[in-house]
Amino acid sequence: MATTTTQTDIQQSIVKQQKAEQRKKLILNLVLLALLLLAPAVFYPVFLMKILCFALFAVALNLLLGYTGLLSFGHAAFLAAGSYTTGYLLSSFPGLTTEMGIVVGTVASLVLGLGFGLVAIRRQGIYFAMITLALAQLVYFFFVQAPFTGGEDGMHGVPRGYLLGMVDLNDNTAMYYFVLAVFLAGYLLVQRIVGSPFGQVLKAIKQNEPRAVSLGYNVDRYKLMAFVLSAGLAGLAGSVKTVVFQLASLNDAHWHMSGEVILMTLLGGTGTLLGPVVGAGFVVTLEYQLSQGPLGDWVDPILGAIFVLTVLAFRSGIVGEIQNFMRKNLS
Repeated sequence: MATTTTQTDIQQSIVKQQKAEQRKKLILNLVLLALLLLAPAVFYPVFLMKILCFALFAVALNLLLGYTGLLSFGHAAFLAAGSYTTGYLLSSFPGLTTEMGIVVGTVASLVLGLGFGLVAIRRQGIYFAMITLALAQLVYFFFVQAPFTGGEDGMHGVPRGYLLGMVDLNDNTAMYYFVLAVFLAGYLLVQRIVGSPFGQVLKAIKQNEPRAVSLGYNVDRYKLMAFVLSAGLAGLAGSVKTVVFQLASLNDAHWHMSGEVILMTLLGGTGTLLGPVVGAGFVVTLEYQLSQGPLGDWVDPILGAIFVLTVLAFRSGIVGEIQNFMRKNLS
């Protein structure tokens, strides 16, 4: 009888802790939403949209790296696939709506992600990373040679159009709130995935893949699904980015872009929902500030030094270190 009472007390304590964590998460999300809604009144909307696009890109990579344990050096390919597909469709077919162009660009990245995943997913560690890098380089050279991409010059003058045929996206404020809605949809999707049984299996694969196999899970299928979802979200970020800046360029497909989004994710904190968003905001802001000053030619070395410092001294990232501090000192 005493044992049953003890078990009941433990279960009730766990339920209370879970409810308290959910309440804190809800309050944090509402505060961040309020800040994002008010941000255009303080900051330049185009700059904010750039941060949101890269934040969505980093959130996409974090689903793969932070929760599945797969390091991809080829995510720039998915960003570029969505970017070029959406840019080409909106430039070549004036009757196509903006949202449809973004959807098709996202689907193109999903298909490309499936192709990448079927080739790379059976490998692990550095072999997986190198295969994704090699495949991404193939995509890069395809975009260099393809006639519709504009080669080195890129694709310019992509029309923003109208959202649902009514909202003029040439207005930066309207465009900002559309980008914010897309970002929130992607962020909440990842949040839902991570908290689902599917997400728990991904975490188990990251922590101990042989044990997940012994429990009867088809780990390759789970990793493939995570890879495809991550590729689709990266493509969505690329599609929206093209509409915002009315431009698709080879920078989106270059390996440097893959390295940059890895830096954003690690700097903010892998395995945390908010970490990639913080990391993207930090890197984009730092790049902008440095480019405006005398250190403009030193942006890449400075980012490289920050990357090394993060890996050596702050392995949990900004958000992870804050969470660890609060857990040790405020619990």
